Order: sequence, then C-alpha cells, then structure tokens
Amino acid sequence: MRAMVLQRPGLPLVLQERADPMPGPGEVRLRVLACAVCRTDLHVVDGELPGTRFPIVPGHEIVGVVEALGPGVHGLQPGERVGVPWLGHTCGHCAYCVEGHENLCDAPLFTGHTRDGGFASHVIAEAAFCLPLQGQRLDPVHVAPLLCAGLIGWRSLRAAGDAARTLGLYGFGAAAHLITQVAVRQGREVFAFTRAGDTEAQAFARRLGAAWAGGSGEAPPRALDAAILFAPVGELVPRALQAVRKGGRVVCGGIHMSDIPAFPYRLLWEERQVVSVANLTRQDGHEFLRLAADMPLDVQATTYPLEQANQALDDLRHGRLQGAAVLVP
Repeated sequence: MRAMVLQRPGLPLVLQERADPMPGPGEVRLRVLACAVCRTDLHVVDGELPGTRFPIVPGHEIVGVVEALGPGVHGLQPGERVGVPWLGHTCGHCAYCVEGHENLCDAPLFTGHTRDGGFASHVIAEAAFCLPLQGQRLDPVHVAPLLCAGLIGWRSLRAAGDAARTLGLYGFGAAAHLITQVAVRQGREVFAFTRAGDTEAQAFARRLGAAWAGGSGEAPPRALDAAILFAPVGELVPRALQAVRKGGRVVCGGIHMSDIPAFPYRLLWEERQVVSVANLTRQDGHEFLRLAADMPLDVQATTYPLEQANQALDDLRHGRLQGAAVLVP
C-alpha cells in the first residue's frame, strides 16, 4: 500500500510504501477510492489537536471498497462500498455512550487522528463504524465530502434548530456549500459570510441559493435566527452574536478555533446562546446519507492524486478552491 504520512506537526506529508495491513477482530480492510481533505486535517498537520498519534496517516472522509474481513465481522462483504467518517471507535460503556451521546465518548478513536486514515491506497477501519453507501448515486469523489463536511454541517444545522428560518453561515467552504443547499430546500433563508473581498466565494454561495453573501465583517440585511461558524476564527463569535436576534443561537461547528476575544455582555444578553458541535454519531451518518440520497446535492470537488496531498492541504489553507478537495489514490 501507499500512504502519505505525517511524522510530526509542521512537516510535509511523506509518501511511504507499506505492506498491505491485515484487519484485526471486528475490522475490515478497504481499498480507498477517494478521501476528501478537511480543515481538521490542517489542524492535525499543524499540531493544533491534542492527543494526535504520530506518525499518522491523515484523512477521515473516506469512500472505500471492502477487500478483507477480520474475525467476527458480520453484515459487510468484500466488494461492498462504504464510508469511513471521523468517529472510528467508541468504548460503548461510558456514561455518554450509554446515554446515546457517543460523540462525547470518554475513550474514542478518531480516523486520521488516533488511527490511520484515508490519505492512502488502503485503510483499516472498525466495521461497526463504517457507513453503508448503497443509496448514494454519486461517484466516490462527490460522496467523500459528505462524510465530514456534510455530517458536521448536518449536526450543526440541527443544533441551530428547526425554528431558525434565517441562517447565517460564516466560512463558505466544503461544509457550508453542502448545508446551504439543504437549508434552502428546507425553506430557510441563507446568508453567507466569506473572507473580506472574496467575491468568487460570494458568487458561489449565491449560485447555490444563498439570499445574500458578503464579507464576515459586514452586517446581514436583517437579523438572523441562528448562525453557524465553520471558519475556525474566534473573533467571529461576537460578530455572529451581534448579527443574531434576541433568543438567537450561534453554533460553533469546528473542532478547533482560535481564542474568542472578550466582548460586551450585551451581545450575549437577551437570551442569545453560544453552543458547540463535537464530533458526530453514527446516527448522524445514517440520517444525513439518507437525506443526501433523497435530496441529491451539488458537490463541488477538486481532485488531486494521492501524492499531491500536500498541495491539496496548501490550497485549502489559502482558500484557493471552492467546495472540497478530494484525494484519489
């Protein structure tokens, strides 16, 4: 197998040749068809997430074909196509798992963070955390971004609440371009906030159905019911609070964010809320993939060969692409 490996934070990924891995009990080996590149991968590369295992193969938006089954695997067959998301294992017995909040498990494993991920030709995954993709009509390149950008976007949209009819999205990348389409089809009005002066991203947002698009420092035409922050920029929290109405909610959808600066209490007063979204559950995966099968999404993807993973990460870091970057081994 071939894999792009991060030896330690801050270094470029290095292509390595390895023996094909063998699945252990409850595991499967997948041949990777496509793996999308997520901003979380940038946080891993930059050493911004605690607990990363090094060396590590990043990548957690994986579409693959089952090649081999480990002992005790039932319900999957060789040749079946599945998706592998960020959540790769949970303990199943802590209070959070027992209460149905496996995204908050006390002893989880995360794909591309604490177990090797999909920037590779093959990957080992826990069978119980693979998501079925039989209902997806799109090719692997366009399914891969659904497995994190889509799933975290979906969990963030649900956290914003069904009553949020005017919705602001800060940071118009892979997640926002998918969730804009879902929100518009649900009858919500979307206001897209981009980097200042990024007229290309603003035009992209309007093409996908956004009612308004502007820079993140601008005020929307009217007060928002809720705002979702996909950009990992803490200073956007008080800006979003200023944009939401009384009783409005600001959802922080990223796994990492720069520090939130001090802000006047009056921005939070009048029952405004700031909440975060952490990881995802398998139920999120099943729900969103069913929705995406019934509501085909326009997935914007730029492809790169596996060996150009560093270029894909750099393009994502500097905002040089619309939608998602996807590696194709």
